[in-house]
Amino acid sequence: MTESTPALPSDDSTGSSRRGFGVDVGGSGVKGGLVDLQTGELIGDRIKIETPQPATPEAIADTVAEIVTRAGWDGAVGITLPAVVTGGVARTAANIDKSWIGTDAAALFGQALGGRPVTVLNDADAAGVAEDTYGAGKDVDGVVVLLTFGTGIGSAILHRGVLLPNTEFGHMEVGGKEAEHRAASSVKETKDLSYKQWAAEVSRVLSTFEDLLWPDLFIAGGGISRKSEKWIPLLTNRTPVVPAALLNTAGIVGAALAAQTSIAS
Repeated sequence: MTESTPALPSDDSTGSSRRGFGVDVGGSGVKGGLVDLQTGELIGDRIKIETPQPATPEAIADTVAEIVTRAGWDGAVGITLPAVVTGGVARTAANIDKSWIGTDAAALFGQALGGRPVTVLNDADAAGVAEDTYGAGKDVDGVVVLLTFGTGIGSAILHRGVLLPNTEFGHMEVGGKEAEHRAASSVKETKDLSYKQWAAEVSRVLSTFEDLLWPDLFIAGGGISRKSEKWIPLLTNRTPVVPAALLNTAGIVGAALAAQTSIAS
């Protein structure tokens, strides 16, 4: 039975049990770092390497191994993928090579990292876990939905710290179109929409989501969340919407936490 809230690793005399390592695989960059699991903050600088092209499983695994080696980390590793991941296997592939589909990512990364424990999860799920534990959702006792607005719309849903993995709300139909074809930040750029025009589309999407899910909070992530003051006040849906707090560290932090707890299992 899953616990209602994740138990953070306890501190010890060396401080080692309160640290974890996460790697966030993206279409343009692979980023990794050491994380303080009590605070959700990175310890030292993150390490970034450009995503190899083509972004095949073997090439990405080698890149992840290089990052972990550079960091000198010898413990468990959490790794995000822009993919649906079930049982450690990638079922989809977005902004990475299609050869990922059907790949046992957990086994691949585990082998590349010398057989150490590896946890692989969806990138939006990792960001949601981080925001719910350390960021904008940490004081919310209810349903939290994180949405990342970028090329598409990624999603994560948590209830009292429990993750429902691999939600794909960006593909939900809203008014005859996929949600992300209405309200991804890429749509704003492509159609040259004003913030008011784009916020109206976002509101329509959020209203559909909230009628089905009844969340207590939406957290808006993605690069456009950095300009939240220009569009969040324009939204008309009923559920509160706040910008993500951890920004570009959320994937690393969520991955590191997932590797040390059962939050993503």
